[in-house]
Amino acid sequence: MAEELAGIALTQLIRPGCPVVLGSFLSNTDMQSGSPGFGGPESAIGLLCTGQLARHYGLPWRAGGGGLTSSQTVDAQAAYDALNTMLPAFLAGANLVMHAAGWLESGLVSCFEKFIVDIELLRVLREEFTPLRVDEESLAFGAHVEVGQGGHFLGCEHTLERFRDCFYRPLLSSTENFERWQKRGGQDAAERAGVIWRESLERYEQPPIDPALREQLEQFVSRRRTELGD
Repeated sequence: MAEELAGIALTQLIRPGCPVVLGSFLSNTDMQSGSPGFGGPESAIGLLCTGQLARHYGLPWRAGGGGLTSSQTVDAQAAYDALNTMLPAFLAGANLVMHAAGWLESGLVSCFEKFIVDIELLRVLREEFTPLRVDEESLAFGAHVEVGQGGHFLGCEHTLERFRDCFYRPLLSSTENFERWQKRGGQDAAERAGVIWRESLERYEQPPIDPALREQLEQFVSRRRTELGD
């Protein structure tokens, strides 16, 4: 925090009024191996505390939380590490989150399957943090009147109108029973994620861009590579 405030103060000395963002990134270190430990409780506590400090100083906050994990593969650890660093960033009111999807092996590599897992987490969190809508339609008093005492709601009009898109529809997660899941290939989350990203790439269509603008961009990249010695 001292480093961040010193940088912000220096920025204001050089250019008063320049917009700034409080940026943070922290993790604990495994004291037995020296490896960073992303996704542990220390990461979550640090994010929650940093969010409070950012609000105390009245600064927008770039959270160091995201889909972070120390896992070497797309497994249960990769998922719960990512949730344990993304959720605190949501709860602490982050204004900007980097590394929100695709991070694996302490950031040494990016992974398409992990990217899809993290997208599922983001979709779930967005749904959870959406304010509740309470009105006649959501309370469904009409369905209660239709069903009455001793009935069930599966066949009532309110259910039939909404069953296709009611409640959150997962991108990746499976809600099938074991027999149906096994009959359809028995794929785990990582395997399903692999199917999703490949299908997404096949459907992707590059947005149109003006040829003259593309040429200007290519010239800019070439010039900067020369200037930077790349």
